[in-house]
Amino acid sequence: MAELENLASTFNTVATKYDQFRPDYPDELYQTIFDDIEINSLSQVVEIGIGSGQATLPILKKGCSLIAVERGEELSKLCLEKFATYPNFKIITKKFEDIAFPRNQYDLVYAATSFHWIEESIGYSKVYAMLKSGGVFARFANHPRIDESQLELMAEIDQLYATYYVPAGKVYQPIKAYDEKQAIQKANIAKKYGFVDIKHALFDRKRTFLSSEYIALLETYSDHIAIEPNIRNLFFSKIKEAIDRHGGSLIIRDTIDLQLARKP
Repeated sequence: MAELENLASTFNTVATKYDQFRPDYPDELYQTIFDDIEINSLSQVVEIGIGSGQATLPILKKGCSLIAVERGEELSKLCLEKFATYPNFKIITKKFEDIAFPRNQYDLVYAATSFHWIEESIGYSKVYAMLKSGGVFARFANHPRIDESQLELMAEIDQLYATYYVPAGKVYQPIKAYDEKQAIQKANIAKKYGFVDIKHALFDRKRTFLSSEYIALLETYSDHIAIEPNIRNLFFSKIKEAIDRHGGSLIIRDTIDLQLARKP
């Protein structure tokens, strides 16, 4: 648990780069949420783990009162500047687990690629207590992998992980496509905590990175940040060399999963 805590705090050290290179989410995802629950100027919303705000603006634009939670001070400062023109925006710089939210008050609570940092029983129980009857919990996340069109490059990068990442004390398994079975399993977790009307959806996209851009993206990953700097720098330089040998760019295939659950 202590290691998880340490990893969760690393994002704050790369706030600006995180904002630049972490992806946002498809318009279709937000529309799926809005089809499930109407969000307007009367709505009260909480975002868990705002990061640098990749999933915030589409919700804010609905005119709701939005409280964002972020444990990192630098990320909080960045978001305060980013959304300064929205009087309906507020941020609390604390761990979600440590905040005493009122019960039965919120129409929507959502977490974008952040809820896995919270212990399941604590997170789901707390969200359930916060929501009004009929309120919705939306959990979504991005699952990136190297596109199958670059199998040779993928194999080279896998070997570099075996050479540098694993000896650094990390467990590495080549990333496989995130599928609907996994999305359903994750969606059904909410049933254990009293939620009903469970739904899920998957969205797909591709992104292309120059070798330097891809390294900048890796520099925002908590487990990579935690590698000893000299090893990490060598590891990243080898990945960059591999990408440059294969044409200078890398294609990432994203699968974004969304789970929706309603409080009865």
